[in-house]
Amino acid sequence: MRASKNQTGTCQVCQQQKPLSKLLPASTVRHNILNLIQQDFPQWNPEGAICYSCLNRYRTAYVGKLMEDDLGELDAIEQEVVDSFQQNSLLSENLNEEYEKTLTSGDRIADKVAAFGGSWSFILWATGVLGAWIILNSVILLSRPFDPYPYILLNLVLSMLAALQAPVIMMSQNRQEARDRMRAENDYQINLKAEMEIRVLNEKVDQLLHHQLQRFMKVQEIQMEMLEELHDRSE
Repeated sequence: MRASKNQTGTCQVCQQQKPLSKLLPASTVRHNILNLIQQDFPQWNPEGAICYSCLNRYRTAYVGKLMEDDLGELDAIEQEVVDSFQQNSLLSENLNEEYEKTLTSGDRIADKVAAFGGSWSFILWATGVLGAWIILNSVILLSRPFDPYPYILLNLVLSMLAALQAPVIMMSQNRQEARDRMRAENDYQINLKAEMEIRVLNEKVDQLLHHQLQRFMKVQEIQMEMLEELHDRSE
């Protein structure tokens, strides 16, 4: 039993000696992935073995080929999915933190101004200022008001405020659209990677079933030999 654990084999791809537990029989490699391997290694021997690291590398290449066949030429977003699949890294991230790092001081000021301009605090503050302005020029300073009715100066101030507030709000909306675009691209990458991983998982399950079937066949052969021995002894 101890000798079987110390047995090693050679990977046909990287030509390295590795334990049998880290090798997979060449006969269990799926046909589609096998075609990619044979393109680089025409001397591929079905009786040999391949290590899991090399097999995963060709699985990644196969996933990239599938994506190119389904989607055409890969863009930067889809290529990032292939790279993360090869590096076994995560695509999900906190987009709010990543987005906050790209904001400048002017962007933050614009967001705060837009947030204040769309709040009840601004409505109450504006109502109080307008009411005080009208009362001041219509009641308290009735003899010498600085802005008599119809409050032309007040209209000028309000027009200037609206002219400045509108582009600030548009700037904030544009950044919100950019954040939504980042979130949509990240969701697309995660869904695409999940689809590719499901395909690879199906291949791994098929390989595991094939491996288990081989083990069951070996156990069955041993049982048949034992039954034959018992039968010979009984005679």
